[in-house]
Order: sequence, then C-alpha cells, then structure tokens
Amino acid sequence: MSPEPDPDLPADDETAVGGVHIKYLVHCPRQLWLYARGYRPEQRSEAVAFGKAVDDTTFTRRRDVDLGEAKIDWVTTGAVVHETKSSRAPAPAHSAQVRHYCLLLERRGVTVRGGVVHYPLIRRTTDVVWDDQARAEAAETEAKAQAVIVESTAPDRLSRGKCRGCSYLDYCWGV
Repeated sequence: MSPEPDPDLPADDETAVGGVHIKYLVHCPRQLWLYARGYRPEQRSEAVAFGKAVDDTTFTRRRDVDLGEAKIDWVTTGAVVHETKSSRAPAPAHSAQVRHYCLLLERRGVTVRGGVVHYPLIRRTTDVVWDDQARAEAAETEAKAQAVIVESTAPDRLSRGKCRGCSYLDYCWGV
C-alpha cells in the first residue's frame, strides 16, 4: 500500500511553485505568467549571466539543495536557508523567495530557523524571519502565484519605469 500524499505538497509539476515563481510574482505577475508558459528570455540576458557568475564565484564551498520544484542556494546547520543575489539593493522578492524555501523545507519535516539573503557586491546580508506570520505570508504568496499561473490571459504589464533591466522588456514593450 502506498503512503497517502501530503495535502500540503503540490500534487505535480504543473502546480509546483519554486523560488523563481515567487520572485517573479513579487516583482511582476506578468513575468511569472510568461515564465510559467515557457517564455524564458532570461537565458539571453546579460544581467542573468552576471548573476550566475556572482553565484558561481561566491560561497564556493556551499552546495545547492534541490527540492525538485526549487533549488536553494544552501542550508546551514540548524536549518537556516541562504540565498545569494547579485543585486546591489535588497528587494521584497528576495525575502519572499527565502520564505518560500522555508515553507517547502518545513513541509518536508525540517524545523527551519529562518533565512539570510546575501548581497556579495555590496557586502551586505538581510535576515529573513521565519515565524507564524512569515509562514502565513509564504503560503499566501504561493497561492497567489498558483492563481496567476492558471489565468488564461496575461496580467497587465507594469509601468515601463519598473521594467528597466527586466529580460522580459522586449516581450512586454516591443522594444
């Protein structure tokens, strides 16, 4: 007899929400919607290539934690989630992504203590609290992401000023 599926875990890859989904939702729901449909211009983006280079050359002794739907940069002893960003400024999407990773780990039975977002270019870190409020925010953000993904039409684009540096700029604005 096979074990009962965990109702808190996504049923399949179609409904699974990873960290990139959360980051895109918080930054721009339209970006999430396009990403979920396989549109991936970030593969040609210099900014994304730069971010990958920063990730590959920073904290080289750590190992990614692959959860299937999400890949965490690393988790330290005591279950603290770490995420590295090439950005020069903290953003709400970064903390939301870490909270989502905490939620995914907790669903797998890990007692999570919190998270840290690392900004090596500015030599700064931001702590991400993991408590009941953060857990509720993470679950709500995940539900919003799933709702955007299943929409039949793309969400409205943001004002052009908010799209600066976005790899989806050409699609949304026909630049």
